[in-house]
Amino acid sequence: MKIDLIPKIKHTDSGHFFLLAGPCAIEGEEMAMKIAERIVKLTDKYKIPYIFKGSFKKANRSRLDSFTGIGDIKALKILKKVSETFDIPTVTDIHIPSDAEMAAEYVDVLQIPAFLVRQTDLVVAAAKTGKVVNLKKAQFMSPESMKFAVDKVTQSGNNQVAITERGSMFGYGDLIVDFRGIPVMQQYAPVILDITHSLQQPNQSSGVTGGRPELIETIAKAGMAVGVDGIFLETHYNPKEAKSDAANMLPLDKLDGLLNKLIKINELEI
Repeated sequence: MKIDLIPKIKHTDSGHFFLLAGPCAIEGEEMAMKIAERIVKLTDKYKIPYIFKGSFKKANRSRLDSFTGIGDIKALKILKKVSETFDIPTVTDIHIPSDAEMAAEYVDVLQIPAFLVRQTDLVVAAAKTGKVVNLKKAQFMSPESMKFAVDKVTQSGNNQVAITERGSMFGYGDLIVDFRGIPVMQQYAPVILDITHSLQQPNQSSGVTGGRPELIETIAKAGMAVGVDGIFLETHYNPKEAKSDAANMLPLDKLDGLLNKLIKINELEI
C-alpha cells in the first residue's frame, strides 16, 4: 500500500510504520471522537501515519444476541465526521458486495474480514470502488495463498492493496502468528500486523471470544523487529465496557507507551 496515496494521511516522510487503530465497532459518536482525538495526539507526537479504524457493523458474531452495530448509515456518518474533524483517513470492514459502494462514500480504506477474504465477489467489489483495500489473511490460509487474494484486487484495476496478518488457527481455540509469513507476503503487498486479533481465543464454550491482551506488546515488538510495514490494533478507553472484542483490546491509556517502544525498534538498523 502506498500510504501517500491515501487522502489526508500525514507524516508519510517520517520513515515510521503506519498505524490502523480505533475501537472494534462504532458504538456511538462520543466514544469514536474521544478515541480518535487521543490517538491523533499520539500519532502526531510520534509522527506516525495514522488511519482511524472502526467497524460500521459486525456481521461475523458468534452468538445471535451479540452486538452488531448502531445502524449502517449512522455509523458510517460517524466515521466520516471523525475523518473531517481530525483530517485523517478511515478504514472499516465490509461483509457483502453491496457494502463496498455504500461504505466507499464515507471511508478511505475498505477492509475485507479474514473469514471472507476468499469471497471473490466481495474482494472485486471493494477493488472496483478505487479505494485502498486491506485484505485480512484468513486464519486457515497460508501466507503464499494470499497472493491470489491480492491478484483479485490488482487484476480488477486497483493497485492499492495491503495484507494484514492476524494469526493462524492452532487447534480449536487459539491463534499463532508465524512470523515467517511476513516476508513471504511482502512479496505481494505491504504487510500489516494485527496485534490484537492475533491474540484472540475464539470458539469459547460461552460463545464469547477470549483473548490475551497482556501479550500485545510482545507480538507488536516481534513484528516490528521482523519489519512489518504497519500495525493494526483495536483500542478502547475501557475495554471491559466495549460491546465487541472486549477481551483482546488494548486499553487506550497504554497506547502511548507501546508506540514509544515500537518507534525505538523501528529506528534500529537491524
